[in-house]
Amino acid sequence: MHKFLFASVFTVFCITFGIGQSQVMTPEQLIQLNRVSSVGLTEDGERVVYRSTTYNIETNARSTQYFSVSVDGGDITTIDKVGDLVKDKNISPDGKWKLVSKDVKLQNVYGTDHYNDVPKSNVHIYDQLNYRHWDTWEDGAYSHVFLQSATDDSDGGIDLMKGEPYDCPQKPFGGDEDYIWSPDSKKVLYVTKKLEGTAYAKSTNSNIYEYNVETRTTTNLTEYNKGYDTQPAFSSKGTLAWLQMKRDGYEADKNDIIVRLDNTDMNLTADWDGTVNGFIWSNDGSKIYFTAPVGGTVHAFELDVPKKKKKISAPKQISEGQFDVNGIIGQSGKHLIVYRRDMNHASEIYNLNIKSGDMKQLSHANDDVYNNIKLSNIEKRIVKTTDGKDMVTWVIYPPDFDPSKKYPTLLYCQGGPQGALSQFYSFRWNFQLMAANGYIIVAPNRRGMPGHGVEWNEQISKDYGGQNMQDYLSAIDDVANESYVDKNRLGCIGASYGGYSVFYLASIHEGRFKSFISHDGIFNLQSMYGTTEELFFVNWDIGGPYWDKSNAAAQKSYADFNPINFVDKWDTPILIIQGGKDFRVPIGQSLEAFQAAQLQGIKSKLLYFPEENHWVLSAQNSLVWQREFYKWLDETVKNVE
Repeated sequence: MHKFLFASVFTVFCITFGIGQSQVMTPEQLIQLNRVSSVGLTEDGERVVYRSTTYNIETNARSTQYFSVSVDGGDITTIDKVGDLVKDKNISPDGKWKLVSKDVKLQNVYGTDHYNDVPKSNVHIYDQLNYRHWDTWEDGAYSHVFLQSATDDSDGGIDLMKGEPYDCPQKPFGGDEDYIWSPDSKKVLYVTKKLEGTAYAKSTNSNIYEYNVETRTTTNLTEYNKGYDTQPAFSSKGTLAWLQMKRDGYEADKNDIIVRLDNTDMNLTADWDGTVNGFIWSNDGSKIYFTAPVGGTVHAFELDVPKKKKKISAPKQISEGQFDVNGIIGQSGKHLIVYRRDMNHASEIYNLNIKSGDMKQLSHANDDVYNNIKLSNIEKRIVKTTDGKDMVTWVIYPPDFDPSKKYPTLLYCQGGPQGALSQFYSFRWNFQLMAANGYIIVAPNRRGMPGHGVEWNEQISKDYGGQNMQDYLSAIDDVANESYVDKNRLGCIGASYGGYSVFYLASIHEGRFKSFISHDGIFNLQSMYGTTEELFFVNWDIGGPYWDKSNAAAQKSYADFNPINFVDKWDTPILIIQGGKDFRVPIGQSLEAFQAAQLQGIKSKLLYFPEENHWVLSAQNSLVWQREFYKWLDETVKNVE
C-alpha cells in the first residue's frame, strides 16, 4: 500500500488579462524573477539588509537593488548605499586592519611569459595537471589574502600567502567566507588547499590556517585531517568551530561540525546520521544553528555546545514543513533570519522562531508574480524500491490538475550525484514551469542523496549504474500506475549526473520513455577520466583510472556502468545539451553521444552553448534553453499519439 504525504493545496483567484485567462509561469517570467540574497543584519540586530538581482532579457544584463526590513516584518525600505548599516567582516574588530583578496602572478604559463619576441602568441604551456578548472584555464595567477591598514586604499599590503601557488578564496566557488578575523584582531584564519598540480587535482585536503598579525607566522590548525576543512567561525566567546569531512578525495563525505575547546577538537555531529550544509553561532556562543537535508527537504537545527568532556546532545530540528530553509543569515533575539523556498516559490527571507518553529516572511520580491499565476500541487510520495526500501519521491502536478484526464509525465534525474533533491527552486530545471506546460514531474530521492542517512547517501559511490537506476524505474513505474498518467507519453530528463542517468537509462528503459534530454551528462567514463579537471571526483565515484586492471571496482564501472558500452541499444529520440566551457564534464561527452545517436539514425538534436559552463547563466541563452527544451518535449512527448 502506498503512503502519501500531501502538500498544502495552493488556491489562487483567477486574474483576468483582457481575454480572461488565468496565467501560469512562463520562461520569460522565470528568468526575470527577483533573486534575493542577504547582505546581513544591521549591527543592532533589528533589521536585515538584502539585495534583489534581476536579469533583463532584452539587454542580457543584470541589475541589483538594495533593501532593508525589520526582523519583525513590515515596511520595506529601498537603500541607495549599504554603507555602515552592516558591519564589514573584513575589517578587524579593533578597526585597524582590513583583509582584501587579490590575484598574484606566480607562474609562467603563456608563450609570452617565456619568450619576449612572440607578442602575438597565444599558446599555453603546462607541465602538470590542474591546467584548467571548472570553466577557466590556469593562467599562473593565484588568489591571495592581503592584510592592509583599514585606511589604505592602495594596491599594497602584506600577502599572507607570499610566494605560495595556492588559492584563497578557493576556486572555483570560494568567497570571503574563506577568511575571517579572530575576535581579538590578532589572528587571521583562512582556508586553502596547499597542494599544486596533479596532487591538487586528486585531493580534497583543504585546511584552516592561522596567521599571526604580530609575528607574521602561519600555523596549520587542521593538519591531522585529510579531507575538507571549511567555513571557520568564532563565537562571541572566542570559540572556534568549522565544518570537516574526514576522507581525502571524497567531496560528498559526511560534513560534521567541529568545535575546538581547550585545544581539544570535539565532533558535535559524529553520531548524528546526517550531513551539515552550513552553520552559525548563537549570539551568546552557547549554541550552534545549522541547516541540513532531511527527508527530501532542508531544515534548520539547533545544537548545544558542551563544555569539555561533557556529553554531546543530539541536534534538535527547529523548522518543519514542505519547504527548504536553505540558509541562515543570523540571529536576532528569539528568531533566526533565514532563507526559505519551495518548488512553487524562489528564495525569500523569513524570520524563524527558534522555540516554536513559526515563520514570517520578511522580503516580498516576487509576490506580484506568484499572486497572479496558478501554482502547482506538490505531493510527497513514498515508493518502495526493488530492495524493499522506502524512497521519498516528489510528484509535481500541473495547475488545475484534473485526475480524470491523462497527462504526459517526466522522470527527473538529479545531478550531483550526491546532491539533495529537496524543495529547491531552480531557474533552469524549474518544476513549476514544467508543470505549467502541462507535465506531471516525478522526482525521486534515489540512492546517493543526503537527507536519508549516511548509508543511503554513500551507496551510489562506485555503483553509478546499479541500484539507483532501479530506484529511478521504481519511481516512474509507481506513479505511471495512476489513471491520470499517460504511459504512452513518458519522458526522462536530467543534467550532470542526471545527464549520465539519461544516457544510461536510454539503453535499459525497455520502451518506457518516448524521449530523453541530457544536459552536460557523462557518456564515456574513459574519456571523462581523461579530460575532467578534479580527479578526486572520478577517483572516488568511478573507482580510479581505466588502465588499472588490478582495480576491480574501477573495472566494473568502466565495463558495466559506462553508457557508451550500451549505446547500440538506444532507439529513442534524444536532445543533448552542452556548455563549451564546462571542464567538469567536457564537451567531448555530449559530442560523442550526439554522433552515436545521429549515426544510428535516432532522432536527435545538439544544443551547444559555446560560452556557458556547467550551467546556463546568460539571460538570453537561458531563454533559448527553455524554448528548445519545451519544443523538444512537445514534439516527442506531449503531442505523440
